[in-house]
Amino acid sequence: MGFFSRQLNSLLSLVSTDMAIDLGTANTLVYVKGKGIVLNEPTIVAINKKTGQLVAVGNEAKTMLGRTPAHIDVVRPLIDGVISDFEVTEEMLAYLINKVRTDVRTFVAPRMLIGVPSGITNVEMRAAHDAAKNAGARDVFLIEEPVAAAIGAKLPIQKAVGSMIIDIGGGTTDIAVLSLNGLVVSKNLRTAGDHLNNAIASYVRDQFKVHVGEKTAEDAKIALTTISSEKTGKELVVRGRDMVTGLPREVVITDADVRDAIAGHIDTILENVRAVLEITPPEVLADVMQRGIHLSGGGALIPGLSALLEHALQVPVIVVPDPLRAVIRGAGIVIEDVEAYSEILLDHESSFTTQI
Repeated sequence: MGFFSRQLNSLLSLVSTDMAIDLGTANTLVYVKGKGIVLNEPTIVAINKKTGQLVAVGNEAKTMLGRTPAHIDVVRPLIDGVISDFEVTEEMLAYLINKVRTDVRTFVAPRMLIGVPSGITNVEMRAAHDAAKNAGARDVFLIEEPVAAAIGAKLPIQKAVGSMIIDIGGGTTDIAVLSLNGLVVSKNLRTAGDHLNNAIASYVRDQFKVHVGEKTAEDAKIALTTISSEKTGKELVVRGRDMVTGLPREVVITDADVRDAIAGHIDTILENVRAVLEITPPEVLADVMQRGIHLSGGGALIPGLSALLEHALQVPVIVVPDPLRAVIRGAGIVIEDVEAYSEILLDHESSFTTQI
């Protein structure tokens, strides 16, 4: 980039609403340069199929789940961390950009930093880049979510010392070992919060013959999920449709039911963390053993998970402060000074990370 181009970008950045977006499967968070986190809403969009227009976005759309007439679709434009519906994602991003720009009253298109899962394909990276560009971004940068989470957790990833983070989000779990501003080893799993919801719904269907909705399963996960085998006495009344009679029915499920439902997914995460450790270079592994494994994302809030990992791996496991916002905090730090962090941004034309 030439001198005058750099100066122009510097001037534009002074008057634009540069923003970082944690475009998650479950929730989308927006950070505006100089203002902090300004938006945190579910990644859900309601669309009128007759007109093709957006009816609602975020919290308002989530309240419509399972309650819409035939001509309104409530959709999740991201599945397993990547864009599944390009046009809806583009419209959602345009809505968010306009909402933020209205709040700060600026007419200069923003630069935008988008968080993406580690190990996604060039096609998936291009989809995220183009969706943001078409939604009105002046420039688009991409950053891998575990890198952003590590920055948000204040890990010294720029130094020649190994750091490890497990980011358990809504659609994916990222397991990453970092050093010198890059990923040494990483693993992306399509096992995360939404999959736990599905597992709970399947368990209730199989064990109690009651079909429950997505929101009911999520409520049960939040209220009852625990890894500890100790009896807590927690229980929850869930309501759904009896699969035999087709009539409404309610059943009581306990924390033990939820623990049984999600056990397979927890085992999958544990085995993949172990697999990453097994191929981590010895010097970096020694750093991880000394400094511990850091846990972020919504999954970090599951009671007993950190203790389970620590016992199974024989490595200290630390839940980062405010784990739900680790990625957007890190992305916000980067968007405040993009040039200083240019080395860690993704080049969608190539990838040098060891994936397993």
